[in-house]
Amino acid sequence: MRLRLLLRRLTVSAPRMAVRSALPWPLRWVLIAMVFGFCAAIALWVFEFGKDIAGLERGVHEQLQQSRLEIQTLQAEISTLKDARNKAQSIANTAETLLTTEKMAQEKLALLNQQLATENQRLKNDLGFFEQLIPASGGTGLAIRQLQAEVRKTGELQWQVLVIQAGKSPPEFNGQLALTFTGLRNGKLWSADLPEGAMPLKLRQYGRLQGVFQAPADVVLKGVSAKVLDGKVVKAAHAVKL
Repeated sequence: MRLRLLLRRLTVSAPRMAVRSALPWPLRWVLIAMVFGFCAAIALWVFEFGKDIAGLERGVHEQLQQSRLEIQTLQAEISTLKDARNKAQSIANTAETLLTTEKMAQEKLALLNQQLATENQRLKNDLGFFEQLIPASGGTGLAIRQLQAEVRKTGELQWQVLVIQAGKSPPEFNGQLALTFTGLRNGKLWSADLPEGAMPLKLRQYGRLQGVFQAPADVVLKGVSAKVLDGKVVKAAHAVKL
């Protein structure tokens, strides 16, 4: 009998067993509600945390975008400033080149004017010189047609003498030119000849001699006289005051 009962329990035809909890239903619902509430709280926290993370990333992204825009703006301003600087530098270089060119042109013009003035003075001197060569009406023989003397800033006296011999095809003259310088020295009269003495003079129609005389430092020059000598005979004489 007992064996049959045991086999019956082990076979399919054995009676079903139901395991029931000893926990009451109210407490079971409370536990379920607490679990759902906890899960909801976790879900809400995860949602809020996700929003914060999303907001933070959005803020960082916006700051990055703003920084990029500022960098682009600064780069554009730098490029504009570089262009303005290059343009100003180009204008400055052009202006400097123009100023240099203008300065060189002015210097050339000044040099040309000086050369023209010198040439004009030379032509005037030559004209005066050739005018001096024209003999006076009826004039014959030797004559001192020009005696120039000028005191330089250095104290030296620069002199020039023009001697002509009038007449058609006059004979050659061989003589001497003597110069005498006069002045005041310590309130007294002073005079002196050329240190080298009378200068040889050789001419047929005209001859021009020139030189420099250095007077003593305490002498004030007042005049110069020139004589054309043929041996001891004075052929012509001329004097000027300073």
